[in-house]
Amino acid sequence: MNLSPEKLALQHALTVCLGHADALVEALQDMQQRALGPDDYVGLNKEDRRLLDQFAYRYTRLQDDMGARLMPAVLKALGEDIVSMAAIDRFARLEQLGWLPSSDEWLLLRQVRNQFAHDYPDSPAERFERLHVATQAAGQLLTVVERFKQKLLEIQAVHLD
Repeated sequence: MNLSPEKLALQHALTVCLGHADALVEALQDMQQRALGPDDYVGLNKEDRRLLDQFAYRYTRLQDDMGARLMPAVLKALGEDIVSMAAIDRFARLEQLGWLPSSDEWLLLRQVRNQFAHDYPDSPAERFERLHVATQAAGQLLTVVERFKQKLLEIQAVHLD
């Protein structure tokens, strides 16, 4: 079976995103088992640092790849002309089409991602609070990627091996 370049790009984007999602789920599970508290941020050991790095990396990569690869590929596969469409307009269009629950929520998830990944407060309590907010946002992000996967399978736009 020969797939069009658009469908190949879509399938690849979904595969990449699902790989990030799987690793993010594992990181969230490990974080839940570890149950870091605010005081643990005073002196993180190597394992805890690696766990938090894994979480941050997979969260940011999943959101970045969804916004830069998966969402445009979905719109192209649906026949949308996205060449001159700004990212915020793509999010709004995906919301209109029923793919994205809310473009505003997506932008909020992006804001949480930026605060967690780029701002590093001095206070352990603040760092812990940002981690808590980011883990909640990661759960929402995983729900969104699962929604995309299900919709793509329903319309048979991708094949998962």
